[in-house]
Amino acid sequence: MSDLDPEPVPGSGPDDGSEGSDSDSHDGEELPESAVEEAERLTRLARAATDDDERAAYRGHREELLEDHEFTARVREEDTGDVLVVHPAEWHDEAEGVIRTDRIEDLSRAREVRLEGAGSPDDWEDVESENRALVADVREIHGDVHADNAAALADFMGNHYARPMTEATAAELSEFRSEYFVRNAWPTDDQRAVLAESIRLVFETADEPLPDY
Repeated sequence: MSDLDPEPVPGSGPDDGSEGSDSDSHDGEELPESAVEEAERLTRLARAATDDDERAAYRGHREELLEDHEFTARVREEDTGDVLVVHPAEWHDEAEGVIRTDRIEDLSRAREVRLEGAGSPDDWEDVESENRALVADVREIHGDVHADNAAALADFMGNHYARPMTEATAAELSEFRSEYFVRNAWPTDDQRAVLAESIRLVFETADEPLPDY
């Protein structure tokens, strides 16, 4: 069973293939970032699974998750790496088996998440284990507030880049602080106050150099 679809979507014209169920969508409804991240996580788990039934189960969970928001998902294969595309289910013309982007005024409702590039999705489970072990070490040594920030960084690096926290570049750490942490981590005031220190402690605990970000 393949999770790949070689045709581009969305873009300047129609293309073939879509995973998930076709459904009417509420015009302009936005997909929560948490749903995008969970769809990405389930996609990575499906790609890493070695059992067909397990892969199908992860894809089924992803389909159910997105159906609740009247979205669907597919994976587009590119020369530079596979991309998860999440888009409103109404875009899919079931009769023709294509996505009618030429009839859509607002293409921004689609979301794209690169699954390959900096890190390999095949290594995602190993990366997740490594990151969670480091979070546990930070919690034991430096306490819950710093560990909760470390957990947010683990989510960001694992789900978005499929790499260990300690391999984060300066640009990625800046993206984490200014975008992901603010929008997706739901931090407490205490977490916000010590974020820079928490990041430093993640690298210090792992005995790795901290990029100058």
